Amino acid sequence: MKIPEVRIVQLEATRVLAAYSFGNSPQMTAWEKILGFVHSQGISEGSYSPRFFGFNNPDPTPGSPNYGYEQWLTISDSVQATGDLIIKEFPGGLYAVLRFKGLEHIGKAWADLVTWVEASPYKMSNRQCLEELLSTPEDSARAEKMIFDLYLGIEK
Repeated sequence: MKIPEVRIVQLEATRVLAAYSFGNSPQMTAWEKILGFVHSQGISEGSYSPRFFGFNNPDPTPGSPNYGYEQWLTISDSVQATGDLIIKEFPGGLYAVLRFKGLEHIGKAWADLVTWVEASPYKMSNRQCLEELLSTPEDSARAEKMIFDLYLGIEK
């Protein structure tokens, strides 16, 4: 078994704009809300490099094709929410992080990250797990080219 390359990072507290969607494929709807805001506000222009995090909320349940997804955009203090978007304060924290390529590998990547943490000197925390899209949303039209960092909250 190949041991995944995992790094330990401390995410700083930050302000995020959150979009939520529920259904059988909620990621795209949540993404569209965030990207619509990014383009309408000109956030992607200039020296600011926003980060995009997402996670299931709630997770899928057996017997139902529906689940929720929450998409975050890191923002400055001057940004105001519009429409059904909301602002949240993310407290940050210690995370084990695994990078992978290809959306079709996300399930295995999460399993590899959990296995790594279970065999490490760390234990999982109750902190929100996160998926950070590193390739730009516009450049990620092909799922096999998408690059992600998975963040699993840990503690000593």
